[in-house]
Amino acid sequence: MAAYTKIKIFYISIGFWLILGVECYDAWSNHVLTIYPGGSVTIPCHYDKKYSQQKKSWFSEIDKTYTYTNTTQQNLSVIDHPDQSLFTVTMRNLQNKHNGRYYCVVETGEQPPKNITYEYQLFIQAAPDVSVVSSSVSGHEGGDISVQCLYSSGYQNKVKQWCRYKDQRCYTVGRTDTSQNSSVQISEDDERRSFTVLMTGLRRTDSGWYFCSAGETLYPVHITVTEAEPDKEKNTSESGHHKNNYNTTKVSGNPQKDNKLLTVWLPVSAALLLLLILISVFIWIWRRRPKQDEQQIRERNGSRNIDTIYSKPEDPVIYSTINDENPNDANKDITTYSTNDDVPGSEAKLPAGGTVYSSVATHQQQQ
Repeated sequence: MAAYTKIKIFYISIGFWLILGVECYDAWSNHVLTIYPGGSVTIPCHYDKKYSQQKKSWFSEIDKTYTYTNTTQQNLSVIDHPDQSLFTVTMRNLQNKHNGRYYCVVETGEQPPKNITYEYQLFIQAAPDVSVVSSSVSGHEGGDISVQCLYSSGYQNKVKQWCRYKDQRCYTVGRTDTSQNSSVQISEDDERRSFTVLMTGLRRTDSGWYFCSAGETLYPVHITVTEAEPDKEKNTSESGHHKNNYNTTKVSGNPQKDNKLLTVWLPVSAALLLLLILISVFIWIWRRRPKQDEQQIRERNGSRNIDTIYSKPEDPVIYSTINDENPNDANKDITTYSTNDDVPGSEAKLPAGGTVYSSVATHQQQQ
């Protein structure tokens, strides 16, 4: 009875769209999405560039309503992207009442009216049959990205694929296909009921909408590829169709950071070295200067020899001889005085009114 009801609903739907003059696009029709209660999903609807100026809408078979592009509601947004030849439908806060069929509708503008549609079946359930860890992934040109797709136990034996909406190209679990744009590999983990998609050698043209699928159930994923980072060097392998041949990216040891360190530390090191040299010279001069002063004093004093001849106690005369050994001294015209005092312990006394003789003679030092 249940099967009869489903068949009846199917034929009623076909008849409804035939009356309206709708053409179903078989390649992407009848896809199933399963979403968590309260969750959200963004669905891409592609169309030919020649229809970029035509009307597009999101049709709900539940309440038979059309929501045209560039419309934003509380839990529904339909936005056209003519530069990408697609419009996106974002549904938020999904509940059981949203279970049902939906259609991407593109009007061709032909007479009689003829529309192109893409069909989706939406089911809200606590354990989605197919989901992804992240529905939006980004990477740099020349780099790589990975997408993890999850599936329920009932889909373990189903065919798992990674497909691109734009060109309808799919990659299957267990096989690596290499195109001129990127290398794609899918590896499956049966224990965790997941498969991981690895895309390497990314190019800007790899940006766009993809989906993970198991059987007829899928989940959309958007990939964004930005310009390559300036501090990374890319090593792209030769193009060709070779199994397990990856385009790898090798990253150098961050040359900008190394240059920055050299720019900062070299001047600092040079300044510290110069400061150390100046301090050493200053200390050397400071320690040497007293010795020079003492030497100069000794040289000045050494130019004169004072010979004092003490008289014997019984001698009545005291003699003192001062010799100037440097006749070229600039101070030679200065008068030199000699003072004769009593010699301690000497019995000789200066005679009262007597004469004290002092001889001052110039003596040239032999070279």
